[in-house]
Amino acid sequence: MIDIRSISSDKVVRIIIGAGDQHWPGWIPTQKEKLDLLNPEDWENSFRYRRADVFLCEHVWEHLTKEEGLFAAKICFKWLKPGGYLRCAVPDANFPNREYQLSARVGGPGPKDHKAAGHKIVYDYLLFSDVFKQAGFDVDLLEYCDEHGRFHYNQWSPEDGSVYRSLLIDHRNQGADIKSVSLILDAKKRMQ
Repeated sequence: MIDIRSISSDKVVRIIIGAGDQHWPGWIPTQKEKLDLLNPEDWENSFRYRRADVFLCEHVWEHLTKEEGLFAAKICFKWLKPGGYLRCAVPDANFPNREYQLSARVGGPGPKDHKAAGHKIVYDYLLFSDVFKQAGFDVDLLEYCDEHGRFHYNQWSPEDGSVYRSLLIDHRNQGADIKSVSLILDAKKRMQ
């Protein structure tokens, strides 16, 4: 369990879900053992009556089934303040790179650090957007490839939630050669 209840009410609450090695200034990193996306009790015990301003989640949703992904999106929606958002990134099913797709595929080899959890789904931008829309969010696509493999980029700031596996930050993307990107979106909770 994490405990955000002790954070001053005038402070912005920004949480990295499934942080791994990510540690960004001003963000609270969490792991599954302390805040499980699929365990409502973890969220209740961590938040009680408090809500987060922002969630950041990079390359976690692909380790859930589509149904689990929708359930997790609904949990995030519940614990997010109106006007807040969840920045979420996953491997992109439409990125036209064979090695990337071999690593990202369901049941594929994947990175060594993913063996235990495995990829259960590979999203394209339509399916991924739909999961969050079904949970009640408005969706703003930040980076994605369309059905023809064309890469689309909409201006976004890493200061609002840094995604390492992105066009802007990933060290593998040098010059005109894009080697690794993510499907990245902001799922926004409307002001009520």
